[in-house]
Amino acid sequence: MIKDIIKNSEEKMKKTISVLNSELSTMKAGRANPTMLDRIQVEYYGSLCPLNQVANVSAPEPRVLMITPWEKPLLKDIERAILKSDLGLNPSNDGSVIRLIIPELTEETRKNLVKNVKKTGEDAKVAVRSVRRDANEKIKALKKDSDISEDEIKKGEDQVQKITDSYVKEIDNIISAKEKEIMSI
Repeated sequence: MIKDIIKNSEEKMKKTISVLNSELSTMKAGRANPTMLDRIQVEYYGSLCPLNQVANVSAPEPRVLMITPWEKPLLKDIERAILKSDLGLNPSNDGSVIRLIIPELTEETRKNLVKNVKKTGEDAKVAVRSVRRDANEKIKALKKDSDISEDEIKKGEDQVQKITDSYVKEIDNIISAKEKEIMSI
């Protein structure tokens, strides 16, 4: 029973880490990264599709993203979707591909980006701690429902705490690595 609760909690914490990594990968850090465009939705035959499902996105140079649509008529729709996005990038359309030049980040922009990274990290920590709280509540509920000893409950709570601590430390490491990436010129 307790093992199932702990295993379930750890899986939820792993998901939190993967969500954090995907969110951080969409933040621009002065380098071209195709995952920056993962949130962009393009209108395709009346419905919205992720950009990477209607075009090939590559980074031929450190500060350039190249988008090659699978169908030429999509160029205008892709361009419109990029302009509508919160990325603040101006697409350059040459009739067959779209190029996005990622500007160098100013010191002020870097600091704001680091603030956003830290906030995203804090949100991930809150999510991990919420999973811990839920697990501890389920473990305590077992005490009322069955004949599990106080020691087993304490051990279960300690295990959940150790797992939580390791994931919080992993989040800190991910955030500090992203900060270094952003602040390096």
